[in-house]
Amino acid sequence: MHKTITLNNGVAMPRLGLGTYKSTSECDVQGAIRDAVSTGYRLIDTASFYKNEEAVGDGIRKCGIPREELFVTTKVWNTAQRLGDVENAFNRSLERLGLDYIDLYLIHWPVPGCSLETWHLLEKLLADGRCRAIGVSNFNEMQLQELMDNSTIVPAVNQIEYHPLWNRDSLRSFCQSNGIAVQAYCPLARGAFFDRSVIENLALKYNRTPAQIGLRWLLQKDICPIPKSVNADRIISNACIFDFALDEHEMASIDGLNENHRVAGVPDDIVAP
Repeated sequence: MHKTITLNNGVAMPRLGLGTYKSTSECDVQGAIRDAVSTGYRLIDTASFYKNEEAVGDGIRKCGIPREELFVTTKVWNTAQRLGDVENAFNRSLERLGLDYIDLYLIHWPVPGCSLETWHLLEKLLADGRCRAIGVSNFNEMQLQELMDNSTIVPAVNQIEYHPLWNRDSLRSFCQSNGIAVQAYCPLARGAFFDRSVIENLALKYNRTPAQIGLRWLLQKDICPIPKSVNADRIISNACIFDFALDEHEMASIDGLNENHRVAGVPDDIVAP
């Protein structure tokens, strides 16, 4: 399996990335990026809402990897969408990160009544060359269809919560059939599936951790996970998922763990998709 996926505009995106949500300590963020890139990670995911773009930018500059070899994602928050301040929000993110361009810029949440206008502004940022790809996060099928029906650019990525306890197969299928790459945040469900017998048995069989089994399951669904951690051992372990494969029966057994169980919160000003 290739370690990159080609987005619908031809840009190559790493399949595995480092999430940075709730990582606000400058030391922790820089250390996580250092450990991640030394292990082979090339995608770093952040957002204006995370309040760590400055630390992420510093970590990128200090990690020893040329900027052009890294793939940096950030996102526009709900407030900027409601205020019609998307372009300025993008510029502020760029300034905080200390970068000349963003590889992937996402609408963080589908703000009712704002998504289309926000998307058109992201199309402009793409046309201006200030980002290499644009996409969305937390969008459902209807919200994606509305964007596609009223714009000229199909989102390159839909970043959603996805893990064995919330197997969103219908949404995954819709995205992939429309050329939208699926990226999974909270791919480890904060450890909630680690003690399930299916996972434990597969971990024993393959001499892997439960986390590695869950991440491999995602890869084989052509989903790109972005597990977050500031722990060096876990960062390294989470990357060891490209050298084994689950068979069809094992994939189906993990599918059977689905409980539609959400572990991440939904902002108060958003109706859950």
